[in-house]
Amino acid sequence: MLIIVLAVFSCSKSPEEKAMLMLEKARAAFEQGDLQTARAGIDSLRKNYPTVIEARKGALKLHQDIELKAAQDELAETDSLLILANRELEALQQQVDSHKAAMKATAAELTQLTRTRMHRDSIRTQYEVQGAKIRFIRQKQKEII
Repeated sequence: MLIIVLAVFSCSKSPEEKAMLMLEKARAAFEQGDLQTARAGIDSLRKNYPTVIEARKGALKLHQDIELKAAQDELAETDSLLILANRELEALQQQVDSHKAAMKATAAELTQLTRTRMHRDSIRTQYEVQGAKIRFIRQKQKEII
């Protein structure tokens, strides 16, 4: 009976090994592009193994990599939206300018121009925020190294 108990306990992994295994699973999910699963793995590691320092250090670096990738993806998407919004605004601006020159501009056109400019400006703000977030994450990554 003692041999069986010793065999069971000797086969079980230490908390450090379990935490590192969770970190590797999270890293694998990140490398496959599954950011949500990677985030969940890091959260589980932090919750279940708060005292395993080396795994938590690795999780911090991975967390920063995940957030950087997510911000870069969002920045690329926002950049595409900004290009479209700029094109729409330019076309509308030309139309309104020609109507103004001919004294045919309507209140509806001017309102639409203003709303289109506001929409473009909100996308530009999102773009700038994402850029700032990326710079902040990169700065934090340099501090850890």
